[in-house]
Amino acid sequence: MRRMQTQIRPETAEFKQASAQMQEVVKRFHDMQDKARHQRPQRDLDRLKRQGKMLVRQRLELLLDPGTPFLEFSSLAANDLYDGQAPGANIITGVGVISGREVVIHADDSSNKGGAWYPMSVPKIVRALEFALENNLPVVHICDSAGGYLEDMSGVFAPGGRVFRNQCMLSKKGIPQVAIVCGHCTAGGAYVPALCEHTIIVRDTGAIFLGGPPLVKAATGEEVSVNDLGGADMHTSISGTGDYPVDSEEAAMILAREIVGTFPRKPRAFDWSAPEAPYYDPKEIYGIVPVDYHVRFDMREVIARIVDGSRFHEYQPDYGTTLVTGYARIWGCKVGILGNNGVLFNDSSLKAAHFIQLCNQNGTPLIFLQNTTGYMIGREYEERGITKDGAKMLMAQAGSEVPKLTVLTSGAFGAGYYGMCGRAWDPRLIMSWPSSQMGVMGPEQAARTLGDVKLAQMRRADPDLSEEAVKELRDRVRAKAENETSAYWFTSRMHDDGIIDPLDTRNMLGIALTCAAGVTPNAPHYGVYRM
Repeated sequence: MRRMQTQIRPETAEFKQASAQMQEVVKRFHDMQDKARHQRPQRDLDRLKRQGKMLVRQRLELLLDPGTPFLEFSSLAANDLYDGQAPGANIITGVGVISGREVVIHADDSSNKGGAWYPMSVPKIVRALEFALENNLPVVHICDSAGGYLEDMSGVFAPGGRVFRNQCMLSKKGIPQVAIVCGHCTAGGAYVPALCEHTIIVRDTGAIFLGGPPLVKAATGEEVSVNDLGGADMHTSISGTGDYPVDSEEAAMILAREIVGTFPRKPRAFDWSAPEAPYYDPKEIYGIVPVDYHVRFDMREVIARIVDGSRFHEYQPDYGTTLVTGYARIWGCKVGILGNNGVLFNDSSLKAAHFIQLCNQNGTPLIFLQNTTGYMIGREYEERGITKDGAKMLMAQAGSEVPKLTVLTSGAFGAGYYGMCGRAWDPRLIMSWPSSQMGVMGPEQAARTLGDVKLAQMRRADPDLSEEAVKELRDRVRAKAENETSAYWFTSRMHDDGIIDPLDTRNMLGIALTCAAGVTPNAPHYGVYRM
């Protein structure tokens, strides 16, 4: 593959200004992420110290192989929900390396509200287990939760069963799970360790029971201690619910590493070669991608700073030019890349559908770099069949069997978001840059459309509506639209798998490709294309 030629001039004032603006956006993201990860009420920190417990990220540090990356999912889940009382939804999920093997992690964060599960905790765990199922990866659960958050139990109970269902499906597929019980596993949470192939329980702090001592006494009148009811020694010597008692969390992590070290290694799928760093400086991405999605940029310049050696074989460079397609390598793995350079027209839609099929034919994973306002509209394009050409792109998505990874780099609007492998189209991972926006339409269009509808309703009730009232309405609608298309709004609600620093994109993709390589894709099967 030939090296790409850049048109970027980093020494210019315009480039430096754009870079500074993006760095401010990224700094805000890192500040928010650090707060969600580390800022906790002092009373909770004091409680953990009294109990002799470690913080959840200290546990991860002991569990994971030293010096290896941990790709965290949805670090800002629930960031603007529950009055900010559940940072990260009280859960840490992600993929890391244990004893040289890629492993999915689900860890309860008991440093906040005792690790209680909020409604958004459930989809966060479910999503992590889906990633394990899709990629045939073992799972380690670090269990330490107060159970479902009692003030919002209805939002936890019904969907919560999916956690246990996915655990059963993992076991059914022969994918092992390890539970490290560092705290209480109460009610439904008791099934997390019970459904694992290997369960470790820490003496005096770890416990498993469907109902704790207060509930047992209230329901039956029986008085029983935590250890007698569900402690490590009882469950590992009498009930058989656990397998290994240990005296400390440190011992639990060492034992878990030993267990994972017995899991078989798998051959890698796909085409791999020795990795090569990008020729162009990845930090230049900050000055290439504007913070305002209205400002156009060339996705080739982003690709050149992500792929190995900045080498790229572009497919159909002169056809459907608002979509860039081609082959490259990321950390040595051959990939097919689709990147938006604007709105999707008929030709770019057909180009995408054809390229997706090509990559499935030769077993090449797909990378989608989104920046689109959607499919083109208007009489001319409808007559040329833009709707059915977009449908071909969607049909190719649905029939694709190779792994798909999606990055929202800027705008992601309308059905173009679907065609470029949005959440509903089963990407193995979908990550967002902090400046990205996503929605049915841009916030300006949404504000105008909704504002006009509401304004008509108000004028029917009050024909003499003042200009001040009109302005207040439009400002309010615009502010709502701006908020609900932001990366922080949709990551809070798990509409992606997390926000990342643009500079982490290459590493994120490399980790995801390594995980996906444990499964050989099936042959693609397509539905009917409307010709």
